[in-house]
Amino acid sequence: MARIPASERRAALVQAALRVVSQRGIAHATTRAIVAEAGMSLASFHYAFDSRDELIDELITTVVASEQEAVLPSDLQGLGLRETLEAGLLRYFDHLRADPEHEQAMLELTQYALRSPERHPLAVAQYARYSELAGRSLEAAAELAGAVWTTPVAQVAGVLIAFTDGLTLTWLVTRDDDVARAIAHAAADALSRMAEPR
Repeated sequence: MARIPASERRAALVQAALRVVSQRGIAHATTRAIVAEAGMSLASFHYAFDSRDELIDELITTVVASEQEAVLPSDLQGLGLRETLEAGLLRYFDHLRADPEHEQAMLELTQYALRSPERHPLAVAQYARYSELAGRSLEAAAELAGAVWTTPVAQVAGVLIAFTDGLTLTWLVTRDDDVARAIAHAAADALSRMAEPR
């Protein structure tokens, strides 16, 4: 049997962990359950990760990176800031609808991390990554639209995260596409008021 490179082993374990958390919840995402899902041995896990928390941290990083690919504007030249922001939010919504289990897993991971002081840094790290992604998205949107933020981007990013959290949870519960789109529209309107033309 061919030896699997460490990077591929880590990636396979992260994807297995995502499936376990999405389908059965974090309480069932034991190291044994994750390696069983990945079709690997327990020794393979310890070769790739020092701990389950390290794997969870890598899982958060991976999911946030996939969201980044979904929402960062790349082909929105010629739109105003509000339209650019709304297009990005709707891209995020399309990403959510395409794979709701990803976001459900992230919500579960946040709650898991908040339940004990020793895991709380995982939630802090998760939201720090969200803030970084939101800030980069907002800067890219302003650049594309020829605008400048009049409120510090870090604060605007916090507002954007609050809107996307609300959109995510509301849609996961109701599966109402029209309400989600209305949230995206309202969010883009509110956020665009924190900027002005360059």
